[in-house]
Amino acid sequence: MTTIDVTGARTPEAAGVITGARERIDALDDRIIGLIQERVAVSAVIQEARIASGGRRVNLSREMDVLGHYREALGKPGTALAMTLLELCRGRI
Repeated sequence: MTTIDVTGARTPEAAGVITGARERIDALDDRIIGLIQERVAVSAVIQEARIASGGRRVNLSREMDVLGHYREALGKPGTALAMTLLELCRGRI
């Protein structure tokens, strides 16, 4: 299979651009995944401290702040992204 076949491009030049951009996306995705894993770990520390002090595992007002922050920065899809992040970060302890 050629690079053109893999990329869907119709010229070798376009295939080269697409291949390079996909490599950058893959590297960005790896960084994003690492940051999400770090966020999950930090969230667990917060939950542990909150529970140890007699609080609840989840702070709904904080979650609303996070949702608003993502919505303001990314629009409606940001809300869905924030919900996914919050779901990943809940109940890890």
